[in-house]
Amino acid sequence: MDSISLLLDGFGTALTPANLLFAAVGVLLGTAIGVLPGIGPAMAVALLLPVTYGLDPTAAFIMFAGIYYGGMFGGSTTSILLNTPGESAAVVTAIEGNPMARRGRGAQALAAAAIGHFVGGMIGTTALVLLAPTVASLAVNIGAPDYFAVMVLAFIAVTSVLGKSRIRGFASLLIGLTIGLVGLDEMTGQSRLTFGFLNLADGIDVVIVAVGLFAVGESLWVAAHLRHKQAEAIPVGRPWLSKTDLRRTWKPWLRGPVIGFPFGAIPAGGAEIPTFLSYVTEKRLSKHREEFGSGAIEGVAGPESTASASAAGTLVSMLTLGLPTTAVAAVMLAAFQQYGIQPGPLLFQRESALVWGLIASLFVGTVLLLVINLPMAPIWAKLLRIPRPYLYAGILFFASVGAYAVGGQVMDLVLLFVIGLLGLAMRRYGLPVLPAIIGVILGPGAEQQMRRALQLSDGSLTGLVNSPMAVTIYAIIAVLLAWPLLRKAFTRRREPERTPAA
Repeated sequence: MDSISLLLDGFGTALTPANLLFAAVGVLLGTAIGVLPGIGPAMAVALLLPVTYGLDPTAAFIMFAGIYYGGMFGGSTTSILLNTPGESAAVVTAIEGNPMARRGRGAQALAAAAIGHFVGGMIGTTALVLLAPTVASLAVNIGAPDYFAVMVLAFIAVTSVLGKSRIRGFASLLIGLTIGLVGLDEMTGQSRLTFGFLNLADGIDVVIVAVGLFAVGESLWVAAHLRHKQAEAIPVGRPWLSKTDLRRTWKPWLRGPVIGFPFGAIPAGGAEIPTFLSYVTEKRLSKHREEFGSGAIEGVAGPESTASASAAGTLVSMLTLGLPTTAVAAVMLAAFQQYGIQPGPLLFQRESALVWGLIASLFVGTVLLLVINLPMAPIWAKLLRIPRPYLYAGILFFASVGAYAVGGQVMDLVLLFVIGLLGLAMRRYGLPVLPAIIGVILGPGAEQQMRRALQLSDGSLTGLVNSPMAVTIYAIIAVLLAWPLLRKAFTRRREPERTPAA
């Protein structure tokens, strides 16, 4: 009950006219910046950090929270309409959202994403209020073997359900893992796959890889086909969800926070792994599996709800442990320190008004996000009516701006278009793009956690399976790998039984 009363006091702070204005400005700025490929919420918060020097700390963090949620939704907007993720957490949304937009259902995809953000944000923030201390204490006990097992599960689960064959899925994953190796080895300092270029010493930023494979690769692929066949205008579609859409989306909306919030709260977590797992879960549970890959609305609703709940989960470890689990949380941690505030176990006691005002503003920002963006879904969808040559020329321009903004180096632009050509080749030979993105995002972390676990066990492989959580996850992986063989065996066994009866 103490948490509820403190939250009510927080609403008293967040609902003042000035703080409501800051929340609305944050949501609008976050959405606008999130729409630009490669410029995600982390960069938006970092760019706006100097602007808030003269603001009250509570007002500044309320604005940051609005930018965070708005930036995540803005990233999903370009994923759906242009197949161009604004940030890594929006990568999964492109798989089903963009085919929906191509079929004239872009407005429905955006509406499903907006409501998914609302549901995930409300449930995730409620969990933040009720479960923050408990989840934080459990997260501290998760070790390197558990992290590695979860990442291997993400590799296996996603590559096994994407593409026309598992071999192509794993080939794509291998490409991503190879790109993730570029740079200096964090433990030995040895350069890997840099080919003597000092600019590659820090590795290739995941934003450049995602934008290159999705945006540039897609633009080149469309341009190659426009030479032979003129594309038809894509209709905007109805700006609301039908009863059938609602029946198919309400369960994914509710399942998303169950996956997203715990992963967001885990130190070194984030929205990438849970959105991948949410997509796999929805495909496994859907009654419309045949639509996956060509525009299944569950593949938009589930990951978007998951990403929003994960954003609330990241604040658990940041506020209670002082550990940032995402780039945005790291920037917000720097903002706390800028005001002389140190997040940690004592933060809720020392800065109670600020913390509960921030948490209450998450509820307010989530509502504002829905109110502002749901009516704008058909307006955003009209981007698809722009003639394709101009549309994709604009995509290439903004993709280049986003890539250059990452590091401010010409080398980033060269890498962007080299990876774009790789994306074109992958589309030509039927390799799914998403496993490559997974390899780039999770590969370095998986390597680090594996080496850390082996170091703790003096090089013994048993160090990778020395916890109940890791053993359970590997059992799930074994089932995923063996299931196609088991299904074939059951099918063959049933066929002889049916033959005499026929």
